[in-house]
Amino acid sequence: MFKAFQWIYTIYSALLFFVLMLVLGLFVLIPLLIHPRGDKISFVFIRLWVGTWAILSGIRFEVHGKEHLDLKQSYIFIFNHRSNLDAPLLPMVIPHYVRAIGKKELSKIPVFSTVVSKLAIWVDRSNPESRHKSMEKLVALLSQGISVVVSPEGTRNNTDQTLLPFQKGAFRLAIETQTPIMEMAVIGADKLMKRGSILLKPGKIRVYFSKPLFPPTTSSTNEVDAFAEKCRNRLEAMILTHE
Repeated sequence: MFKAFQWIYTIYSALLFFVLMLVLGLFVLIPLLIHPRGDKISFVFIRLWVGTWAILSGIRFEVHGKEHLDLKQSYIFIFNHRSNLDAPLLPMVIPHYVRAIGKKELSKIPVFSTVVSKLAIWVDRSNPESRHKSMEKLVALLSQGISVVVSPEGTRNNTDQTLLPFQKGAFRLAIETQTPIMEMAVIGADKLMKRGSILLKPGKIRVYFSKPLFPPTTSSTNEVDAFAEKCRNRLEAMILTHE
């Protein structure tokens, strides 16, 4: 019986998400088509879209550590990726105007890809040229003072490990642009939408920010590896502390 109600709730929540997207999508897209920094207006409507969906779906966001964020500073935000709920929570918990790395597969979703295309950088992780072009775009964004969001695990973590091994792109980028890393520990998203399941349930997602980690000034392989490991160790400790 509970499973049947969960299916009904999931279908309701999914339909609500897409209806709100259809209603508000143009208000997200048009400011970005008019001006590159139209994101200030677009993010108002993105947060209205996701915030309304979350309230009506019974999903709450609890944010800790916002005192570590400087709104005048651009960051490379990194987070632990365990659930499909991670993407919609990002604009709700990050007060900055950001751009995010997105899997190329998501760019094929009708309507959704059109709405978010100006705020996402689509990348085919299996294609070195695609990865290189995405890095160039990220460098350009950071040079304009726009923060970016990266999942350093590279994909959703469907294992029992706290974190998957980190890919090094975000840390090379941090060193190259001298942009601090801002870590986010996302707790509870995988309990509302479990790994390997599309079923959703209401509840609370907690997000913890920490003090930024500033990159070294040299980009040797050893420095990149050491910086990536330092970030991974601290994010893992944050997760284990707050789970």
